[in-house]
Amino acid sequence: MGRRTFHPIGLKTYTPSTKAPRDFEYNPCMQASLSERACGLLLHVTSLPGGWGVGDLGAEARVFAEFLTAARQRWWQMLPVGPAREGDSPYTSSSTFAGSPLLISLEDLKEDGLLDSRDLKAAGAPRAADADYERARALRLPLLERAFAAFERAAGAAERRSLDAFGSTHAEWLDDYSLYAALQEEAGGAPWHEWDPKLRRRDPEALARAAERLSSRARFQRFLQHRFQAQWDALRARCRGLGIGLIGDLPIYVSHDSAEVWARPDLFELDAHGLPTSVAGVPPDYFSKTGQLWGNPLYRWAAHAQERFAWWTRRLKRQGERFDAVRLDHFIGFRRFWEIPASAKTAKEGRWRDGPGERLFDAALPAARPIEIIAEDLGASTPEVDALRRRFEFPGMRVLQFAFDGDPATNPHQPRHHERRGVVYTGTHDNDTSRGWYESLPDDARARVREQLGDREAEPSWALLRLAWSSVSDTAVAPAQDVLCLGTRARMNVPGAPAGNWRWRAEPGALDERVARRLAELTAEHRRAPSPRNAAAMDKNPSKG
Repeated sequence: MGRRTFHPIGLKTYTPSTKAPRDFEYNPCMQASLSERACGLLLHVTSLPGGWGVGDLGAEARVFAEFLTAARQRWWQMLPVGPAREGDSPYTSSSTFAGSPLLISLEDLKEDGLLDSRDLKAAGAPRAADADYERARALRLPLLERAFAAFERAAGAAERRSLDAFGSTHAEWLDDYSLYAALQEEAGGAPWHEWDPKLRRRDPEALARAAERLSSRARFQRFLQHRFQAQWDALRARCRGLGIGLIGDLPIYVSHDSAEVWARPDLFELDAHGLPTSVAGVPPDYFSKTGQLWGNPLYRWAAHAQERFAWWTRRLKRQGERFDAVRLDHFIGFRRFWEIPASAKTAKEGRWRDGPGERLFDAALPAARPIEIIAEDLGASTPEVDALRRRFEFPGMRVLQFAFDGDPATNPHQPRHHERRGVVYTGTHDNDTSRGWYESLPDDARARVREQLGDREAEPSWALLRLAWSSVSDTAVAPAQDVLCLGTRARMNVPGAPAGNWRWRAEPGALDERVARRLAELTAEHRRAPSPRNAAAMDKNPSKG
């Protein structure tokens, strides 16, 4: 790959060196920071290759972390990792605190002595081109049951103490979640608002009887969360040893049918029957002419304020136990949110309401640190939203696929308007892949994009990668699909589409040494490779954004 310095017309970019430094190496002792000039890839765990229907926290996750090291990347960004519900979306979870059992590596359970080779061979695990959640549940859940039975039958005293200690440490959310999951299983999957009225209202005597009746099933759920945590901790330790930081994704809202809403209905806008009176969404925007009707119950912010936002404090603290940074989804909603009547057919029928603003972050951030926060400030932002973000020094987001529309003098996604304290993306999980986006443009729009990107029509993905990596923004991130130059079929999500999302998986071996070398060269060229020299160079960089 050539080392031609690339300066798109009229765009303010970080001026790269014409030669890559020879001694750039990872320093595992230097923890990843959003204040460091660095870059990374967005790849959800389910998109990792392998068998068993979806990717998991096992060997392929460790291989991907090693790929990031070889490619001189600093960040691995993921989507939410909770137990997915409707449409298998990671943004509709049965718990904001729990981890998805489908992400537990069965091969690692075998290494722990909880499964054996015959178990895995008998189940079979054909490789699939796309994520298949139904198949993942059919294959994985029976083996997770078998692993639990093996644990109950033969676990030693130390292993049992570890599970009990985990249960005690996380009792504040785990007790409710494990009973909720057991009750839902008993109810054949029915949502909590359709349960027996006493259980729906959390009558103490009814809950006590249920806890006794379902003690074994609730313990199974605690076992799953314990194994998820153990595998997560091992992966995070491996990533830290390689100098890789993890970026999580925290949706602002939670699912109506979730352990948290069942446990604390007083914190949400619900009626006496447990049904939402108003729901979340966004008005018409780039993604939808009628807006997006998400359907999540809205918060009773006054009730949260009375408890000094203790629920949110625990939620952010939990993210800090998993990630080095977290993308706070729909940051706009903390300053103002779109309230939609529960009976509405589209999001167009909503209205703006005031959010909690700085009160929430003043209360919750001290307990959540040292985790760093990325404010997802896309959409109908306002000066008040920007002021809130700046007060807490949260980097905002800029998406290059949005940089070629409207007036270049005012479009915030144009690199000339990027700020050093920010995160620039080629695209997000809600966008088409960069290649697919480019190929879908009308001829006149494509010509306009080509004029700014230079003579790179054959590889629009890498043209946007180069533009992102050259930005003054401290952090640059690209979906793995863009590094692989994949088209629309590899798109992760189409907002508003009821089915067919969250399916893409990387082909085995696609992220190979050739791709790593090319990405490493681009990263070094634009001084995003982690090294002592890089850190010293950035201290002298006069660009302030």
